[in-house]
Amino acid sequence: MTSTGVERLLSAARAELARVDPARAATLAADGALLVDIRPEANRTAEGMIPGARIVERIHLEWRLDPEGEHRIDGFDADSTVIVFCNEGYASSLAARDLHRIGLPGATDLIGGFRAWQTEGLPVASVRDR
Repeated sequence: MTSTGVERLLSAARAELARVDPARAATLAADGALLVDIRPEANRTAEGMIPGARIVERIHLEWRLDPEGEHRIDGFDADSTVIVFCNEGYASSLAARDLHRIGLPGATDLIGGFRAWQTEGLPVASVRDR
C-alpha cells in the first residue's frame, strides 16, 4: 500500500524525535519537563486535562515556545525538555518537529497523546478543577 503525503510527513517528523510514552512523560514532568497541551478548548472541556500542563493551542505554539522570542511563556529555555501532546499523538509529532526547528532540541511528543495518558490511568483533571 502506498503512503499518503501526510503519512510521509508524519513519518519524517517522528524520525527526528525521541517520542515518549505516558509513563515516561509523567516521570519527565515530575523531573521538570514542560508538558504542553495543544488541543483545542473543546477537547479539554470534554475530556479533561493533564494537571500542570501548559495550554498553548497549536496556532500559537511557535511564538509561545520560541526560546528567544519576546512572546514566549515562562518556565523553559532552549535546553528544556518540552513534551507536546494532542488528542492521539499525530499533530503533536508535527508540532514537536517544528519546535526543533526554532531552537528546542529537547522537544518531543507524547505517544498516543492525551487519550493514551488517560488510558494509562495517569492523573486527569476536569477544566473546572483548573
